[in-house]
Amino acid sequence: MTTPSLRELLARSSRTFGVGIAALPTGIRLEVTISYLLLRVADYLEDSEELDVQEKVRLLKRWRALLGGEAESASMIARLRLAREDTPDAFVARHSGTVLAALEELDAEAREIVVRRVRETSAGMARWAERGPVFRSEADLDDYMHEVAGRVGYLLTELFALRLPGLAGGPDPAMMKLGREFGLALQTVNVIRGLHEDRDRGWIYVPVGFISEGGPSPSELFRPENRSAAMTALARLVGKAERHLDAARSYIRMIPRRYHRVRLFCMLPLFFAVRTLALSRGNPEVLARETKMTRAQVIAVTRNARLLGFSNRWIAWYVRRLTVLPRAPG
Repeated sequence: MTTPSLRELLARSSRTFGVGIAALPTGIRLEVTISYLLLRVADYLEDSEELDVQEKVRLLKRWRALLGGEAESASMIARLRLAREDTPDAFVARHSGTVLAALEELDAEAREIVVRRVRETSAGMARWAERGPVFRSEADLDDYMHEVAGRVGYLLTELFALRLPGLAGGPDPAMMKLGREFGLALQTVNVIRGLHEDRDRGWIYVPVGFISEGGPSPSELFRPENRSAAMTALARLVGKAERHLDAARSYIRMIPRRYHRVRLFCMLPLFFAVRTLALSRGNPEVLARETKMTRAQVIAVTRNARLLGFSNRWIAWYVRRLTVLPRAPG
């Protein structure tokens, strides 16, 4: 069996995020690629349908220890090769040895950032796997999303501060805060896109507090008779995502315009998220199937961002445009 390259692993594991990574300058592109693939291994351990809860927790803690040099890697790599699921995460997990070898080739400063943040995320995933899918409040949901996405915002901000002279002197605290919000924005959109799929594996990321008092439980939202309550909860999730996305726009404005390729990396998930929200708002089909952009739409958004994304004013205008859907005929 031919061992795939990092580029091939990225292409197999992401349709849209990989587009943004490919836009990055060479050095930071490698660091972000490795970070992304390490996190996909952790995603496999968190989401796998072939592992029970105890095994997920054990392997996530073992993955964290391996990254910190606290455990040998050969047996963990061998264990991950046994991943049988036909999913992008499992594909990356089966080739974790390639990703770990690339990690070792990074310079010490970048490797320390990547390892520290991926270890933190892996520990947070283990904590939530052990705790189980109970979200009593928005604070519970934010706690989960911080572990799986907010910390990724920290990771990227620290890498940007390391590599971009315009951000020299270490990551700005305000930018770190906005980076976390950016992560929460994208994760909230992921929650909306995956409502039906997550339900099938027993995780429903709808806080009880998003449902009117006396209404159905989160697990009952998908019943036809509870459509009104479900749409109210969906509206709350959409509103939450929009608030976080406002912070994401502020984050991009903090990156000097001369770093257009880095801004493009940030712009694309922002634009994709805004459009996905527009498709999801008030749409009951979200409860039954994934709502996503077409390939043609992804290509068009990417082209426009490459050509015009130097302007902060244009970004604000384009966000507003992406929220508008064409009217149905008749």
